[in-house]
Amino acid sequence: MQQSPQSGSVTKILIANRGEIAVRVMRTAREMGIPTVAVYSDLDRDSLHVREADEAWALGGQSAAESYLNTEAILDVLRRSGADAVHPGYGFYAENADFARAVAAAGATWIGPPPEAIETMGDKISARRAAEAGGAPVVPGTTTALTGADEVIAFGEEHGWPVAIKAAYGGGGRGMKVVEGPEGAKAGFESAAREAQAYFGRPEAYLERYLPRPRHVEVQIFSDTHGNAVWLGERDCSVQRRHQKLIEETPAPNLSEATRRAMGEAAVKAARACGYVNAGTVEMLYQPPADPARGDGDFYFLEMNTRLQVEHCVTEMVTSLDLVAEQIRVARGEPLSFTQDDVVRHGHSIECRVNAENPAKRFLPSPGTITRLRPAAGPGVRWDGGYQAGDEISQFYDNLVGKLVVWAPDREAAVRRMLRAIREFEIEGVHTTLPAQALILEMPAFADGTHSTRWLEEEVDASAFADTAGAPAPAPPATEEGGAREALVERTVPVEVDGKRFSVRMWLPDAATTTPAGPARPARSPRPKAVAASGAGGASDGSVVAPMQGTIVKVLVAAGDEVKAGQGVVVLEAMKMENHVNTEVAGTVAEVKVAAGDTVGVGDVLLVVE
Repeated sequence: MQQSPQSGSVTKILIANRGEIAVRVMRTAREMGIPTVAVYSDLDRDSLHVREADEAWALGGQSAAESYLNTEAILDVLRRSGADAVHPGYGFYAENADFARAVAAAGATWIGPPPEAIETMGDKISARRAAEAGGAPVVPGTTTALTGADEVIAFGEEHGWPVAIKAAYGGGGRGMKVVEGPEGAKAGFESAAREAQAYFGRPEAYLERYLPRPRHVEVQIFSDTHGNAVWLGERDCSVQRRHQKLIEETPAPNLSEATRRAMGEAAVKAARACGYVNAGTVEMLYQPPADPARGDGDFYFLEMNTRLQVEHCVTEMVTSLDLVAEQIRVARGEPLSFTQDDVVRHGHSIECRVNAENPAKRFLPSPGTITRLRPAAGPGVRWDGGYQAGDEISQFYDNLVGKLVVWAPDREAAVRRMLRAIREFEIEGVHTTLPAQALILEMPAFADGTHSTRWLEEEVDASAFADTAGAPAPAPPATEEGGAREALVERTVPVEVDGKRFSVRMWLPDAATTTPAGPARPARSPRPKAVAASGAGGASDGSVVAPMQGTIVKVLVAAGDEVKAGQGVVVLEAMKMENHVNTEVAGTVAEVKVAAGDTVGVGDVLLVVE
């Protein structure tokens, strides 16, 4: 059979991403005997994905826009490195049709769906149109890009509140804001557009009716260039905060086989309708019946993620398939290595996304240096990580440290195994979500499978997480420069020659770059200068301080304004998420110490209330 134009050579893969997904792709490529090329920003010069790659090339810059969203820089590395294929991972350019076309125009193979399918299903607006045309049930929403807050208000008045404003080219909860009423329309619209631009490079957004208690159930599909399309099972991803997933599992609990099959068949039809090729996920909202005795609930097409999902690991655990290997084979023009009848799912798998966040502080991001990291191990346990001890989690990127995944013969055993794995897992230097996830796994609603996407934030008492985080271990103290006779030791350090990274052995002072918990690390590029903390104090003295390292997006008040306790005064972006910083005291704003664009550190004073 003649191969599709998308098919091509895959003998050396450039991975246009970072963190754990880049490492994940490298592992499969290594098993297949395929060399890999890493790209990296200035902040990622000595990151794990750089160290694991066969070769690494500098993109320059610090922010995503300057590096991992810099098309020309990536294509330049593609040319200079001699790679003949690009794997985009997820996030960044994974669902960008223009980038996929640019890769093909450069003569390389795109390990992902055709640009036309990305445009149809990656653009959430056109995906809704396609689903409606095919007769699939969809959540009430708009099919044109928003132009202003007035449209949000009009939609809410017609369909009811709350309303979800969602990035048209996004996913994973990024660029999504829930508006409870007309008064929040303007701020929600502007915030969604900013996040969408920062994370996906495009600000367009659309509207959907926000369902009261849905479950998030998604279907993993796979198609090849020979006309084969299959579904590999569904995943329940209903445990979320800020519309981003914390725990995923397969199979979905309390879902009948008839509904599961109907979802799978609908997902395959959607894939075929847009000429889809490679891995993809059709996301649906499942509304359980008010009375389970009366039958199944209803499901609605939500969107299609035209890429490999973060939670693909649980599907791999129950099917014993390597989805990255299958992606590479399909990109080469080979048929799928299995048919629908060959797909057999065994047991139950659960994944906890280990994020650098502080559950005791409303899951606020917790960037910093990991001083100790010892992942869990043992039967049925898998760790897909993007960091090691000594690595820094930067405020400029996503805060996913890695994914802790378990498999067991049934759901109850999988929960017990995950709890054991969380207890074994050791990480210091940053707060993580693991202590909160351990509590969630033991809550009755999760055990019964009756939780929803709004359960964690609206029905679980936030005080339950008050004692989960503790204090991260302090960073190791800086060492002073030694004298001329200081002992020297051999170190392997990275250097760049014409943009390409090499490892060089050198003799350096004994205390130059060591940490007590990990291997030697070279000095990293400093972050942009932070706004100096002047008279920093707690809420009792009226100082409003930064709870995390980040960038000021917007100052909501001015000197002389009257504020109430709990009022938002500053919007702070960290790890691609916007966070409202509130004042804990009422009074008059005496002084504003920051402006939009300033970079701040933990404890820096943002403003003073008297």
